[in-house]
Amino acid sequence: MKQTKILVVDDEMNVRLLLSKILSKEGYIIYTACDGVEALEVFQTTSIDIIISDIKMPKMTGIELLHEIKQIDPDVGFILITAFATTETAIDALKSGAQDYVTKPFDFSEILMAVKKISFSGQQSYNYSSNGSISNEDFKTKSKSLKMQEVLQLSRQVAAVNSTVLLTGETGTGKEVISSAIHRWSPRSSKPFIKVNCGAIPDNLLESELFGYEKGAFTGAVTSKPGRFELADKGTIFLDEIGDISPSLQVKLLRVLQEKTFERLGGIRSITVNVRIIAATNKNLLEEVKKGNFREDLYYRLNVVPIHLPPLRERKEDLEDLIAFFLENSANISGIHNPKIMNPDALECLNKYNWPGNIRELENIMERCVVISSSSLVNISCLPYEIREAGNSYAPTNDQEPLLNSAIDAIEHEVIQKALIEANGNKTKASLALGISRRSLHRKLQKYELQD
Repeated sequence: MKQTKILVVDDEMNVRLLLSKILSKEGYIIYTACDGVEALEVFQTTSIDIIISDIKMPKMTGIELLHEIKQIDPDVGFILITAFATTETAIDALKSGAQDYVTKPFDFSEILMAVKKISFSGQQSYNYSSNGSISNEDFKTKSKSLKMQEVLQLSRQVAAVNSTVLLTGETGTGKEVISSAIHRWSPRSSKPFIKVNCGAIPDNLLESELFGYEKGAFTGAVTSKPGRFELADKGTIFLDEIGDISPSLQVKLLRVLQEKTFERLGGIRSITVNVRIIAATNKNLLEEVKKGNFREDLYYRLNVVPIHLPPLRERKEDLEDLIAFFLENSANISGIHNPKIMNPDALECLNKYNWPGNIRELENIMERCVVISSSSLVNISCLPYEIREAGNSYAPTNDQEPLLNSAIDAIEHEVIQKALIEANGNKTKASLALGISRRSLHRKLQKYELQD
């Protein structure tokens, strides 16, 4: 299993040494920097997974470092250390792109808990937006498909009221996009939009994440900390993978839905919030109720306005527009200025494919096409074998497939190695020269066992 690489950034040497010692004992690979400028230099040459940074530092603040890092790689986990524990501070940190924040003076177990939450999810499990907007939001909420048009029409209608919404559908169908759109179209659009992936956070951490905790609630809780429901007050909270939460958390969530109140972990004071809840799941919750895995009363509280998102195979009318969008988007993110166009034969294969991974799978494959294609025209050879096989116009035999993949891998290996040499090991420069993101380069370095 790959070890998580953490960069600790603090102008106090003692803090850097102590955090390095504690985190190293937990099996993490640690790098350090005394300020934001040095941190950027380390980040340019090393594939960092998580950054822990103080806010107040010379040369560059932690917030400024966060902005710089997120422009280079938005998937990097970021934990800010702040001297003030207020809801406003928390929202500012999350709004800036941090996945979590820790308040000084902190207990090391609190740092470890924050790191584990990010490590377990493998990506951002929760984030903040002041208006729920995401890139190209307008495009993502347009469709030629009648089924999807019905979804969008119902989403616009329900956005005007405060009713709880339950989004269902297969993985990768765009439930997060719709939740964001509902918030953006609602009267709450200027208020916080908090997203929590309930399936990505262990149950013992999820409770404190949702409801917060008081000082002394557990070992390491040296200060009080508001939960995500508090941060979402007057706004919207999106609870993704709601079907994965434990029975004990289901009871507490039911109370929030019914009474709009809860207590922080270890607290006795009831906190009242005005929060609009949007939940999502790829499970059949009614079947889970019958199996005894999900509370029936909670199901009906969540299922006030059910919206089912159709899989991509049932909205093929949108496929060509989505392909063009993701090709352009991947090229822009990778810094490639020449537009990529899909070859008609390749487009035919894509239309015949069943898309089990839905829109998320399509987005990933378009990124692959942008990376592999050496010209502006994306040919059929750039597509994965299972998609080429779906299109009868061209399907190599089983004997040809390993040979073709080996040839592509050999070329890609050589090109990446050359780019690294020319960039003197600077991974950001190498990824720009290759026209791919740093995260894509990181995966390929692991695949070909090159330096990382």
